[in-house]
Amino acid sequence: MKAFTYQRARTPAEAAQAAARTPNARFIAGGTNLLDLMKLEIETPTHLIDVNGLALDKIEPLAGGALRIGALVRNADLAADARVRRDYGVLSRALLSGASAQLRNKATTSGNLLQRTRCPYFYDTNQPCNKRAPGSGCSAIGGFSRQLAIIGVSDACIATHPSDMAVAMRALDAAIETVRPNGSVRTIPIADFYRLPGNTPHIETALEPGELITAVTLPKPVGGQHFYRKVRDRSSYAFALVSVAAVIQPDGSGRVALGGVAHRPWRIEAAERYLPSGAKALTDQLLAGAKPGADNAFKIPLIQRTLSAVLSEAKKG
Repeated sequence: MKAFTYQRARTPAEAAQAAARTPNARFIAGGTNLLDLMKLEIETPTHLIDVNGLALDKIEPLAGGALRIGALVRNADLAADARVRRDYGVLSRALLSGASAQLRNKATTSGNLLQRTRCPYFYDTNQPCNKRAPGSGCSAIGGFSRQLAIIGVSDACIATHPSDMAVAMRALDAAIETVRPNGSVRTIPIADFYRLPGNTPHIETALEPGELITAVTLPKPVGGQHFYRKVRDRSSYAFALVSVAAVIQPDGSGRVALGGVAHRPWRIEAAERYLPSGAKALTDQLLAGAKPGADNAFKIPLIQRTLSAVLSEAKKG
Protein backbone atom coordinates (compact mmCIF):
# COMPACT_ATOMS: atom_id res chain seq x y z
CA MET A 1 0.00 0.00 0.00
CA LYS A 2 1.37 3.38 -0.97
CA ALA A 3 1.69 6.14 1.62
CA PHE A 4 -1.16 8.64 1.97
CA THR A 5 -2.23 11.55 4.14
CA TYR A 6 -5.42 11.49 6.19
CA GLN A 7 -8.00 13.85 7.63
CA ARG A 8 -11.34 13.65 9.42
CA ALA A 9 -13.96 15.89 7.83
CA ARG A 10 -16.32 17.83 10.10
CA THR A 11 -19.07 18.66 7.59
CA PRO A 12 -20.14 17.32 4.20
CA ALA A 13 -19.18 20.60 2.54
CA GLU A 14 -15.73 20.48 4.14
CA ALA A 15 -15.24 16.93 2.90
CA ALA A 16 -16.23 17.87 -0.64
CA GLN A 17 -13.97 20.94 -0.61
CA ALA A 18 -11.00 18.90 0.64
CA ALA A 19 -11.53 16.31 -2.10
CA ALA A 20 -11.73 18.98 -4.79
CA ARG A 21 -8.54 20.80 -3.78
CA THR A 22 -6.42 17.69 -3.16
CA PRO A 23 -5.36 15.74 -6.26
CA ASN A 24 -6.16 12.02 -6.11
CA ALA A 25 -8.11 12.23 -2.84
CA ARG A 26 -10.73 9.65 -1.85
CA PHE A 27 -13.51 9.54 0.72
CA ILE A 28 -13.42 6.63 3.15
CA ALA A 29 -16.13 5.27 5.44
CA GLY A 30 -16.32 1.50 5.94
CA GLY A 31 -13.44 0.90 3.55
CA THR A 32 -14.63 -2.60 2.65
CA ASN A 33 -13.80 -2.10 -1.03
CA LEU A 34 -11.36 0.83 -1.08
CA LEU A 35 -8.85 -0.70 1.34
CA ASP A 36 -8.70 -3.93 -0.67
CA LEU A 37 -8.01 -1.91 -3.81
CA MET A 38 -5.33 0.11 -2.06
CA LYS A 39 -3.56 -3.03 -0.85
CA LEU A 40 -3.43 -4.27 -4.45
CA GLU A 41 -2.37 -0.79 -5.66
CA ILE A 42 -5.34 -0.64 -7.99
CA GLU A 43 -6.38 2.50 -6.13
CA THR A 44 -3.48 4.69 -5.02
CA PRO A 45 -4.99 7.77 -3.35
CA THR A 46 -2.60 10.33 -1.97
CA HIS A 47 -5.13 11.58 0.59
CA LEU A 48 -8.01 9.92 2.48
CA ILE A 49 -10.92 11.95 3.83
CA ASP A 50 -12.69 10.13 6.65
CA VAL A 51 -16.43 10.91 6.49
CA ASN A 52 -17.56 8.71 9.37
CA GLY A 53 -18.13 11.70 11.66
CA LEU A 54 -20.57 13.53 9.40
CA ALA A 55 -23.79 12.33 11.13
CA LEU A 56 -25.14 10.84 7.92
CA ASP A 57 -26.18 7.58 9.56
CA LYS A 58 -29.93 8.11 10.06
CA ILE A 59 -32.96 6.57 8.35
CA GLU A 60 -35.73 9.19 8.37
CA PRO A 61 -39.30 9.40 7.03
CA LEU A 62 -40.10 12.22 4.61
CA ALA A 63 -43.33 13.98 3.78
CA GLY A 64 -45.58 11.95 1.54
CA GLY A 65 -44.35 8.60 2.80
CA ALA A 66 -40.85 8.61 1.29
CA LEU A 67 -37.76 7.46 3.19
CA ARG A 68 -34.36 9.13 3.43
CA ILE A 69 -31.34 6.89 4.05
CA GLY A 70 -28.15 8.59 5.19
CA ALA A 71 -25.01 7.85 3.19
CA LEU A 72 -23.33 6.31 6.25
CA VAL A 73 -26.13 3.93 7.25
CA ARG A 74 -24.52 0.51 7.51
CA ASN A 75 -25.86 -2.22 5.26
CA ALA A 76 -26.77 -4.41 8.23
CA ASP A 77 -28.79 -1.62 9.86
CA LEU A 78 -30.57 -0.77 6.63
CA ALA A 79 -31.54 -4.39 5.97
CA ALA A 80 -32.88 -4.75 9.52
CA ASP A 81 -34.85 -1.49 9.65
CA ALA A 82 -38.55 -2.26 10.25
CA ARG A 83 -39.74 0.29 7.67
CA VAL A 84 -37.42 -1.08 5.00
CA ARG A 85 -38.45 -4.66 5.71
CA ARG A 86 -42.14 -3.74 5.60
CA ASP A 87 -42.30 -1.28 2.69
CA TYR A 88 -39.15 -1.94 0.64
CA GLY A 89 -38.66 -5.67 1.07
CA VAL A 90 -36.73 -6.02 -2.18
CA LEU A 91 -34.02 -3.77 -0.72
CA SER A 92 -33.73 -5.67 2.55
CA ARG A 93 -33.52 -8.99 0.68
CA ALA A 94 -30.87 -7.65 -1.70
CA LEU A 95 -28.71 -6.36 1.15
CA LEU A 96 -28.89 -9.65 3.03
CA SER A 97 -27.79 -11.55 -0.08
CA GLY A 98 -24.60 -9.51 -0.35
CA ALA A 99 -21.16 -10.00 1.23
CA SER A 100 -20.99 -11.45 4.75
CA ALA A 101 -22.50 -10.38 8.07
CA GLN A 102 -19.18 -8.89 9.14
CA LEU A 103 -18.85 -6.80 5.99
CA ARG A 104 -22.49 -5.68 6.15
CA ASN A 105 -21.75 -4.33 9.64
CA LYS A 106 -19.11 -2.01 8.17
CA ALA A 107 -20.24 -1.29 4.60
CA THR A 108 -22.20 1.93 4.05
CA THR A 109 -25.02 2.92 1.73
CA SER A 110 -22.86 5.29 -0.33
CA GLY A 111 -19.91 2.91 -0.39
CA ASN A 112 -22.11 0.10 -1.66
CA LEU A 113 -23.32 2.28 -4.53
CA LEU A 114 -19.74 3.23 -5.43
CA GLN A 115 -17.98 -0.13 -5.18
CA ARG A 116 -15.82 -1.04 -8.14
CA THR A 117 -16.28 -3.96 -10.51
CA ARG A 118 -15.09 -7.44 -9.56
CA CYS A 119 -13.87 -8.20 -13.09
CA PRO A 120 -10.82 -10.47 -12.61
CA TYR A 121 -8.82 -8.48 -15.17
CA PHE A 122 -9.49 -5.25 -13.27
CA TYR A 123 -8.02 -6.90 -10.17
CA ASP A 124 -4.97 -8.27 -12.00
CA THR A 125 -2.53 -5.38 -12.37
CA ASN A 126 -0.46 -7.41 -14.83
CA GLN A 127 -3.33 -7.28 -17.33
CA PRO A 128 -4.45 -4.30 -19.45
CA CYS A 129 -7.70 -2.77 -18.20
CA ASN A 130 -9.36 0.41 -19.41
CA LYS A 131 -11.03 0.93 -16.05
CA ARG A 132 -7.74 0.78 -14.18
CA ALA A 133 -5.51 2.34 -16.84
CA PRO A 134 -7.57 4.19 -19.47
CA GLY A 135 -6.48 3.44 -23.01
CA SER A 136 -4.54 0.30 -22.12
CA GLY A 137 -7.13 -2.12 -23.54
CA CYS A 138 -9.62 -4.64 -22.19
CA SER A 139 -8.21 -8.07 -21.38
CA ALA A 140 -11.70 -9.41 -20.65
CA ILE A 141 -12.69 -9.10 -24.32
CA GLY A 142 -11.41 -12.33 -25.76
CA GLY A 143 -10.58 -13.57 -22.27
CA PHE A 144 -12.60 -15.54 -19.73
CA SER A 145 -15.90 -13.70 -19.45
CA ARG A 146 -18.18 -16.02 -17.47
CA GLN A 147 -18.93 -13.41 -14.79
CA LEU A 148 -19.04 -10.42 -17.11
CA ALA A 149 -21.59 -8.29 -18.94
CA ILE A 150 -23.78 -9.30 -21.86
CA ILE A 151 -25.59 -6.02 -22.52
CA GLY A 152 -24.69 -2.34 -22.48
CA VAL A 153 -21.10 -3.27 -23.27
CA SER A 154 -18.59 -1.52 -25.49
CA ASP A 155 -15.32 -2.28 -27.27
CA ALA A 156 -13.58 -0.76 -24.24
CA CYS A 157 -15.19 -2.70 -21.39
CA ILE A 158 -17.48 -5.64 -20.55
CA ALA A 159 -17.34 -5.34 -16.75
CA THR A 160 -20.40 -5.67 -14.52
CA HIS A 161 -21.44 -3.60 -11.53
CA PRO A 162 -21.28 -5.82 -8.43
CA SER A 163 -23.82 -4.20 -6.08
CA ASP A 164 -26.95 -6.08 -5.02
CA MET A 165 -28.29 -3.04 -3.20
CA ALA A 166 -28.08 -0.85 -6.31
CA VAL A 167 -30.18 -3.31 -8.31
CA ALA A 168 -32.96 -3.15 -5.73
CA MET A 169 -32.73 0.63 -5.54
CA ARG A 170 -33.02 0.85 -9.31
CA ALA A 171 -36.25 -1.15 -9.12
CA LEU A 172 -37.49 1.26 -6.43
CA ASP A 173 -36.62 4.45 -8.38
CA ALA A 174 -34.27 5.71 -5.68
CA ALA A 175 -32.51 9.07 -5.93
CA ILE A 176 -29.04 10.05 -4.73
CA GLU A 177 -28.51 13.30 -2.82
CA THR A 178 -25.10 14.96 -2.99
CA VAL A 179 -23.15 18.05 -1.99
CA ARG A 180 -20.66 19.69 -4.35
CA PRO A 181 -17.40 21.39 -3.35
CA ASN A 182 -19.04 24.81 -3.73
CA GLY A 183 -21.67 23.83 -1.16
CA SER A 184 -24.53 23.38 -3.61
CA VAL A 185 -26.66 20.25 -3.42
CA ARG A 186 -28.37 18.19 -6.06
CA THR A 187 -30.45 15.05 -6.47
CA ILE A 188 -29.57 12.46 -9.12
CA PRO A 189 -32.15 9.82 -10.09
CA ILE A 190 -30.51 6.42 -9.87
CA ALA A 191 -31.54 5.87 -13.50
CA ASP A 192 -29.05 8.63 -14.40
CA PHE A 193 -26.40 7.88 -11.79
CA TYR A 194 -24.45 5.05 -13.46
CA ARG A 195 -22.79 5.46 -16.85
CA LEU A 196 -22.42 2.81 -19.51
CA PRO A 197 -18.76 2.20 -20.43
CA GLY A 198 -18.60 3.66 -23.93
CA ASN A 199 -15.02 4.83 -24.54
CA THR A 200 -14.53 5.97 -20.93
CA PRO A 201 -15.28 3.00 -18.65
CA HIS A 202 -13.15 4.54 -15.88
CA ILE A 203 -15.83 7.24 -15.48
CA GLU A 204 -18.47 5.16 -13.75
CA THR A 205 -21.02 7.62 -12.32
CA ALA A 206 -22.48 11.07 -12.83
CA LEU A 207 -20.61 12.42 -9.79
CA GLU A 208 -18.40 15.44 -10.37
CA PRO A 209 -14.87 15.67 -8.90
CA GLY A 210 -15.15 16.13 -5.15
CA GLU A 211 -18.91 15.57 -5.06
CA LEU A 212 -20.01 13.67 -1.94
CA ILE A 213 -23.08 11.45 -1.57
CA THR A 214 -25.04 12.47 1.53
CA ALA A 215 -28.19 10.34 1.29
CA VAL A 216 -30.40 8.12 -0.82
CA THR A 217 -34.15 8.72 -0.94
CA LEU A 218 -36.78 6.11 -1.68
CA PRO A 219 -40.18 7.23 -3.01
CA LYS A 220 -43.29 6.34 -1.08
CA PRO A 221 -43.98 2.59 -1.04
CA VAL A 222 -45.60 1.12 -4.15
CA GLY A 223 -46.97 -2.01 -2.47
CA GLY A 224 -46.97 -5.33 -4.28
CA GLN A 225 -44.85 -8.38 -3.59
CA HIS A 226 -41.09 -7.85 -3.35
CA PHE A 227 -38.50 -10.35 -4.59
CA TYR A 228 -34.74 -10.52 -4.89
CA ARG A 229 -33.37 -13.65 -6.52
CA LYS A 230 -29.60 -14.01 -6.81
CA VAL A 231 -27.93 -16.85 -8.69
CA ARG A 232 -24.27 -17.38 -7.83
CA ASP A 233 -21.60 -20.03 -7.67
CA ARG A 234 -22.01 -20.59 -3.93
CA SER A 235 -24.81 -19.81 -1.51
CA SER A 236 -23.09 -16.97 0.33
CA TYR A 237 -20.26 -14.45 -0.01
CA ALA A 238 -20.30 -14.55 -3.80
CA PHE A 239 -21.19 -12.00 -6.46
CA ALA A 240 -24.16 -12.56 -8.72
CA LEU A 241 -23.92 -14.38 -12.00
CA VAL A 242 -27.40 -12.93 -12.47
CA SER A 243 -29.91 -11.38 -10.11
CA VAL A 244 -33.51 -10.21 -10.37
CA ALA A 245 -35.08 -7.47 -8.26
CA ALA A 246 -38.83 -7.40 -8.80
CA VAL A 247 -41.93 -5.72 -7.40
CA ILE A 248 -45.03 -7.53 -8.66
CA GLN A 249 -48.53 -6.07 -8.29
CA PRO A 250 -51.73 -8.14 -7.91
CA ASP A 251 -52.71 -7.47 -11.54
CA GLY A 252 -49.43 -8.91 -12.82
CA SER A 253 -47.79 -5.59 -13.61
CA GLY A 254 -44.63 -4.51 -11.87
CA ARG A 255 -41.00 -3.48 -11.99
CA VAL A 256 -37.91 -5.53 -12.75
CA ALA A 257 -34.20 -4.69 -12.53
CA LEU A 258 -31.37 -7.10 -13.32
CA GLY A 259 -27.92 -7.51 -11.81
CA GLY A 260 -24.86 -9.33 -13.07
CA VAL A 261 -25.55 -8.56 -16.74
CA ALA A 262 -24.37 -4.99 -17.33
CA HIS A 263 -22.10 -2.15 -16.30
CA ARG A 264 -24.96 -0.79 -14.19
CA PRO A 265 -28.18 -2.17 -12.68
CA TRP A 266 -30.21 -3.01 -15.77
CA ARG A 267 -33.79 -1.81 -16.00
CA ILE A 268 -35.79 -0.93 -19.11
CA GLU A 269 -39.09 0.58 -17.98
CA ALA A 270 -40.68 0.23 -21.41
CA ALA A 271 -40.08 -3.53 -21.28
CA GLU A 272 -42.11 -3.92 -18.10
CA ARG A 273 -45.39 -3.79 -19.99
CA TYR A 274 -44.48 -7.30 -21.17
CA LEU A 275 -44.37 -8.57 -17.58
CA PRO A 276 -47.93 -9.99 -17.62
CA SER A 277 -46.99 -11.94 -20.79
CA GLY A 278 -44.45 -14.00 -18.90
CA ALA A 279 -40.75 -14.44 -18.32
CA LYS A 280 -39.70 -15.13 -21.91
CA ALA A 281 -41.48 -12.09 -23.32
CA LEU A 282 -39.97 -9.86 -20.67
CA THR A 283 -36.47 -11.33 -21.02
CA ASP A 284 -36.60 -10.85 -24.79
CA GLN A 285 -37.31 -7.16 -24.24
CA LEU A 286 -34.90 -6.58 -21.36
CA LEU A 287 -31.99 -8.23 -23.14
CA ALA A 288 -32.73 -7.14 -26.70
CA GLY A 289 -29.40 -6.34 -28.29
CA ALA A 290 -27.40 -8.46 -25.84
CA LYS A 291 -23.90 -9.43 -26.98
CA PRO A 292 -22.88 -12.45 -24.92
CA GLY A 293 -19.64 -14.31 -25.44
CA ALA A 294 -19.10 -18.03 -25.45
CA ASP A 295 -18.45 -18.06 -21.69
CA ASN A 296 -21.49 -16.07 -20.57
CA ALA A 297 -24.23 -16.81 -23.12
CA PHE A 298 -25.83 -18.95 -20.41
CA LYS A 299 -26.91 -15.75 -18.66
CA ILE A 300 -29.79 -15.15 -21.08
CA PRO A 301 -31.67 -18.42 -20.36
CA LEU A 302 -30.65 -18.12 -16.71
CA ILE A 303 -32.33 -14.71 -16.45
CA GLN A 304 -35.45 -16.16 -18.06
CA ARG A 305 -35.56 -19.08 -15.62
CA THR A 306 -34.95 -16.81 -12.65
CA LEU A 307 -37.70 -14.44 -13.77
CA SER A 308 -40.00 -17.41 -14.28
CA ALA A 309 -39.35 -18.56 -10.71
CA VAL A 310 -40.15 -15.08 -9.39
CA LEU A 311 -43.40 -14.87 -11.36
CA SER A 312 -44.45 -18.35 -10.22
CA GLU A 313 -43.85 -17.40 -6.61
CA ALA A 314 -45.80 -14.16 -7.08
CA LYS A 315 -48.81 -16.10 -8.39
CA LYS A 316 -48.82 -18.21 -5.24
CA GLY A 317 -49.19 -15.01 -3.25
